[in-house]
Amino acid sequence: MTAPTIPDTSVLGARITATGVRFGLWAPRAERVELALIDPLNRQHNVEMTMDEDGIWTVEVPETGPEQHYGFRVHGEWDPSSGSRFNPARLLLDPYAKAISGGVDFRGPILDHVPGDPFTKSSTDSFGAVPLSVVVADSAPPTPIARRRPMSETIIYETHLRGYTKLHPLVPEHLRGSYLGMADPAVIDYLLRLGVTAVELLPVHHFVSEPFVAFKGLRNYWGYNSLGFFAPHAYYATRGTVGNQVADFKIMVSRLHEAGIEVILDVVYNHTGEGGHEGPTLSMRGIDHLSYYRLTNDKRDDYDVTGCGNSVNTAHPMVLQMVLDSMRYWVQDMGVDGFRFDLATTLIRDENHHVDQNHAFKSLVAADPAFDGIKMIVEPWDIGPYGYQVGAWGPGWHEWNDRFRDHIRDYWRGAVHGVQELATRLAGSPDIFDAPGRSPQSSINFITAHDGFTMRDLVSYDVKHNLDNGEANRDGSDNNRSWNHGWEGDTEDPELNALRRRQVLNLMATQILAAGTPMITAGDEFGRTQKGNNNAYCQDSPLSWVNWDVPPEWQRVQTRIADLIALRQTHAILRPTDFAYHAEVLTEHGENLQRVDLTWMDGRFGEMSTDAWHDGGRRLLGMYVSDEREAFLTWFNSGAEPVPLVLPTLPWGFGYEIVWHSADDDELPDGVLPALAEIQMPARAVVVMRVDVPTSSKELMALLAEAEPSSIDLLS
Repeated sequence: MTAPTIPDTSVLGARITATGVRFGLWAPRAERVELALIDPLNRQHNVEMTMDEDGIWTVEVPETGPEQHYGFRVHGEWDPSSGSRFNPARLLLDPYAKAISGGVDFRGPILDHVPGDPFTKSSTDSFGAVPLSVVVADSAPPTPIARRRPMSETIIYETHLRGYTKLHPLVPEHLRGSYLGMADPAVIDYLLRLGVTAVELLPVHHFVSEPFVAFKGLRNYWGYNSLGFFAPHAYYATRGTVGNQVADFKIMVSRLHEAGIEVILDVVYNHTGEGGHEGPTLSMRGIDHLSYYRLTNDKRDDYDVTGCGNSVNTAHPMVLQMVLDSMRYWVQDMGVDGFRFDLATTLIRDENHHVDQNHAFKSLVAADPAFDGIKMIVEPWDIGPYGYQVGAWGPGWHEWNDRFRDHIRDYWRGAVHGVQELATRLAGSPDIFDAPGRSPQSSINFITAHDGFTMRDLVSYDVKHNLDNGEANRDGSDNNRSWNHGWEGDTEDPELNALRRRQVLNLMATQILAAGTPMITAGDEFGRTQKGNNNAYCQDSPLSWVNWDVPPEWQRVQTRIADLIALRQTHAILRPTDFAYHAEVLTEHGENLQRVDLTWMDGRFGEMSTDAWHDGGRRLLGMYVSDEREAFLTWFNSGAEPVPLVLPTLPWGFGYEIVWHSADDDELPDGVLPALAEIQMPARAVVVMRVDVPTSSKELMALLAEAEPSSIDLLS
């Protein structure tokens, strides 16, 4: 798809002028558009708008300014069989609104049709049952971050903005659950101590609940039901919703930036909260259903590749431009440093709904200087035909790697055949991402996310426990690859609890030490639990909120994870920027030695042999990384029993010091261990060793001369 020619979209939305406010709406198929102005007494005054040749309706209203509430009434043909669902009885949100006030009364007249008959027009007015757009004055962008880190230095921390601070004892009570709560010094100090470099916030575009959720007395908590692509979610403001949410968001970004922490937004451009055509008409459906949404060939129904009722039609140039305008606004005006695109494959489907990796969305993002240095992360799938696109996004894009997630879960629960795939995942998944212009950082290495079990629940439950969601436990994935270690749920058994904490350390260590970009789910580092609920999207309650009352034994887990992150950040060799393959151990360049970048050890005879690679019962793997200055050897053992291993001799190293491990302290020796020392590799553990290596030919020859004959025999 080539880049389309489009009209100037800077006139869209509400723009404050010297004399008032100029309003603009793209509705090319409308016959008439009224701007509805709402005063503080909820009185409505409608103003006629005029359309230009590009289908943009505009009007300037004098003596109007910030905090003005407004909406649109769009007139046109009612012919659902052709995709036209115009109904001026519906008061509609501005797709370009910078702020939104009010909620949805799901008992009110919010459908464009008669209930139960989606093809018969309803004439009941929706005013009072729907949210309103708000005029917002321009203000300075947040403090820019001093330095955006490369992905090789990035530690992503996925968190729900409200849930992260709702129970935080050090955040002032009136700020908990808000943008300003996330900006509190106690929160920022904790993120810095953990080693977080970027927070990835679950959706903060203004969103609404789904009707079926609201009728159960629940609320959409995660936020994957966007209604305004330019408006910060009003519920997270500390006071008022007439633009205060914009100011609060900017303060939050400034404070995080001042601490050196980047802000990544999880954005939902693939669908909106209007659902299918049987759902509420709140904005885009009433403005131009046929243009904004993908429809089936007969135009009577939404073509849904998201599982949420509708799919935003980015095959239309103006709808695609709206998405890009939104992204640019959040970068330039709101100061964010990156995006994670939910169900991103939907964004690159063409007018026939086919996946197109050459879609204009990608080329326009790449060509726009506003996005230089901005982190672009995709969830590389949707539920439509050929929607699974992991590894296909190309240079400049970073992808959630579900194959990493699934295999690492399987490895630590003992459901694998050998260690071949473990090595591939630890190496940055080169089978998926090693292509021109890509690096290991193309892989976002995650084991848990908002969607699914928490890390603690992953090692505590065999099955989901979602009854609180009111769907008879039918919702949520059944493919959890979890293991309760012999008891379902919480227990008072100290040995079982110790094993579960150890497994959390193992899982966390694997994603931190693997080549690629690690993503940690908030609270996993100290044992957050959702009591086995793996789909808590509608649980705005203590079940989902982060509990900061952390027992000492989980505090120790958190400390060890912070120590490992610090080790990774200190040593570049632990976060490679290029894919590495087997090479000669040492290559001589004069007096210097070029060491192997990456190889794998079997624990007995040095490098892995062909037989070792094909041993389906093997659970032990050593990962050796080095450069001219330093080397590390990390052992992974998911087996249920300790394994004796011999430390490799020269030229791999002549001394080994354990610098991090997930085992108990009494299971491993202290101090520097010589080559050929035999130790017991603990069961179900990760052990990281710093390796003393020769740095020159002269040093290597001197060490070989001093070595025991048996060492030389092994080396030969």
